[in-house]
Amino acid sequence: MDIRRATTVTELLAAGHLYDAPPREERAARFLAADGHLMLIAYVDGVPAGFVSGIEMLHPDKGTEMCLYELGVDEPFRRRGIGRALTLALVDIARERGCCGQWVGVEEDNEAALATYRSAGAGDDGGVRMLAWEFGGGASR
Repeated sequence: MDIRRATTVTELLAAGHLYDAPPREERAARFLAADGHLMLIAYVDGVPAGFVSGIEMLHPDKGTEMCLYELGVDEPFRRRGIGRALTLALVDIARERGCCGQWVGVEEDNEAALATYRSAGAGDDGGVRMLAWEFGGGASR
C-alpha cells in the first residue's frame, strides 16, 4: 500500500469510485485550490483503494484543528488496515501543520468507523448530535 497526497484533478477523478457520488471536475479543482483542504489516497497495486479528506478549521479561541471530513475504503480492500493507515497519515499531517487536534463526526451505529478511528488512537469525546440544513439538488459550487 502506498499513501499519497492528491495534488491534481486527475488523481481526484481517478478515485471517484470511492466517493458517495461521481466527482465533478470543477469541484475537484476548487477542492485542490482551497487553503486547508487535502485528500490522501491509498493505492494498492497502483489502484486507488481508499481515501481520507481533511479540512483545517480555524477558530479564534481554539486555534487550528483538522476535521477528518470523510474516509472511504473500496469494498474489496476493507479490513486490511487501510482506513486506519489513512487516518494516521492525516493525523501526522495535522501535527506537521501545527494543528492542536483532529476530530471526526461519526454516526453512533457506524461500528466499522468507530473501530477504525479508535484503533488509530481517537477517544470518544461524548455524545454529539449532527443537525443539517438541506438545500436540495446538490450544491452547484
